[in-house]
Amino acid sequence: MRYRLDLVLKPAEGALTRVIGMAERRGFTPQSINGEPASEDGRWRLQLVVDGQRPAETLRLQMLKVYDCVSVEITPMEGVL
Repeated sequence: MRYRLDLVLKPAEGALTRVIGMAERRGFTPQSINGEPASEDGRWRLQLVVDGQRPAETLRLQMLKVYDCVSVEITPMEGVL
C-alpha cells in the first residue's frame, strides 16, 4: 500500500537522512520526496511517499522517535499505482 507522510522536522544536519533511513529500516520503500522550509518557525515541512505492506501506524510511531521529527501525519493513497 502507498502512504503519504506529512512531516515537520527541526532544521538539523542529517535530519532527512535519518527520516528516510527509518522508513527503509521499517520495511517501507520511499517513492518520492518533496519539502520546503516553513518560514514562520524555521522548521521544514516534508512530504514523503512510501510503499509498504506493514501497518502505517508502525511507521508513524517510529518516526516520532526520530529526534528531529516534530510531527507526523500519514494519509493512505488509495488507488495510486
